[in-house]
Amino acid sequence: MKKIKVKAPAKINLTLEVLNRRENGFHDIRSVMQAINLYDYLSFETTESDGGLQIELSGNNKKLPYDEHNLIYKAAVKYFEKIGAADVYLRCYLEKNIPVEAGLAGGSTDAAATFFALNKLFDNKLSDKEIAELCAETGSDLNFCYRGGCAICTSRGEKIRPIPFVEMPVSLIRPKDMKISAKEAYSEYDLFERKEYRNYTEELVHLIVRGGFDINLLHNDLELPLCKKYHHINNMKKYIKNSFMSGSGPVFYVLKKNFGMVIEPLDFWYAENLHTIGKGVEEVVQ
Repeated sequence: MKKIKVKAPAKINLTLEVLNRRENGFHDIRSVMQAINLYDYLSFETTESDGGLQIELSGNNKKLPYDEHNLIYKAAVKYFEKIGAADVYLRCYLEKNIPVEAGLAGGSTDAAATFFALNKLFDNKLSDKEIAELCAETGSDLNFCYRGGCAICTSRGEKIRPIPFVEMPVSLIRPKDMKISAKEAYSEYDLFERKEYRNYTEELVHLIVRGGFDINLLHNDLELPLCKKYHHINNMKKYIKNSFMSGSGPVFYVLKKNFGMVIEPLDFWYAENLHTIGKGVEEVVQ
């Protein structure tokens, strides 16, 4: 039996600009993504099976599917197909701390962690390039989640160019139990009439690579359409100064240690005293 435990970080979008909609329904974007120290933890065990690939998933979040609909499961199948391993029994336990459908890449980072962990367990059978190809096939954010740090992400988000990361505090908040899928967020953007076209990403990157930063360049094209649709997140944007939506939402972040206000836990999920990090998926040394 082989075992490994890995930690998979969440991300926030310092910028997210939608460039166009493809014929297949996906969108080309330009975004500065930044990893933060909010982690899911995944524990893997592998042994030989009696015949064929067998995958057993479980975890602490009862609202998630632990079957072929889970991205961990899908990533594992892709990996074993790629290396030609047929008779494997895989057990995975997921300690879920990153909110689901919140704009923090919680599902993507778990899938990226699966590729990382399995390649470690199977003696690095795949090269970095092959892992990157599997990540791109599986989802838009996986390549970033795998590497972490800070990067310019283009195309669907799967093409990344690393840049220096700025050490900053981060706090997160969202209406309790509220979820917004990426499909819904981009659909609302497509219907939104007051679109803004400005290259926030390149302006921010220009500063970061020179050791600077400007909070006025933080921007998310999906924010206004969703604020228009949902009064809960519109109120958060209105009352929490210098707050910005991450990804497809509904999580908002501030670059501060805390919100400086009393937050009702029955109404909101929130996490304070987080910070930006320069890494992606990592093995937990036990």
